[in-house]
Amino acid sequence: MGLIEPMDPRSEADHMNEPRLLHLLSGGAAQGLVAQLQAQFQSQNGCTVVGKYGAVGMMNDLLLAGEACDVIILTEALIGHLAGSGHVVAGSAQPLGIVKTGIAVKGGEAVPDVSNPRALKAALLNATGIYFPDPVKATAGIHFMKVLKALGIDATVANRLRPFANGATAMREMSQCQQAGLIGCTQVTEILYTPGIQLVAPLPKEFELATVYTAGVCAGARHTALARTLIDLLTGRESEALRRSAGFELR
Repeated sequence: MGLIEPMDPRSEADHMNEPRLLHLLSGGAAQGLVAQLQAQFQSQNGCTVVGKYGAVGMMNDLLLAGEACDVIILTEALIGHLAGSGHVVAGSAQPLGIVKTGIAVKGGEAVPDVSNPRALKAALLNATGIYFPDPVKATAGIHFMKVLKALGIDATVANRLRPFANGATAMREMSQCQQAGLIGCTQVTEILYTPGIQLVAPLPKEFELATVYTAGVCAGARHTALARTLIDLLTGRESEALRRSAGFELR
């Protein structure tokens, strides 16, 4: 005879009253926006949003490795690949907006000129430390390393580079460092949502990186309708003003 499974002592009503968990994987660029809307969404829909944020490459890897996910927010290109491979529901993708990569300094410090490549080069050479996200997995980090190489200073500033897993962490660590003369580079949204950090400007036109962030419903979502509702909130008219203030540029 097979083993008899013990009965779950909880009643059917207990199961029905369990909180609905909506799992979100997202690039760090959208973390501040989600945080602003999360309480409202949870209250209106009787659920709890469980979010993981980080470099887009890392979030993509987590999804492919089987991480629980209902909604995923990555770059438009990565969402397109995931839809093509069947990991994101076809036709569910909606853009949040365009996010540029920018330069930051600590609040209250002198704002350097970064309006052109020559000025940016001088500012970076004068920096005592340079904070930025993962140069392998993060969109802004990968791009920033290309900028340093294009400026011909990657070797010169190598001992001052301070990479972190994602832009939000890089900016937070920069804000807490007591050293003066620091510079950061990451997505504008991550700069604007970090206390103690101020945005100087986006990278100059010659090095501009404008990334479209897009949300999609995961093929393995447990709460598909709820996932679509969250995406509608994040990308719809109701959040337009909030997205603009957070650093998203709308098409």
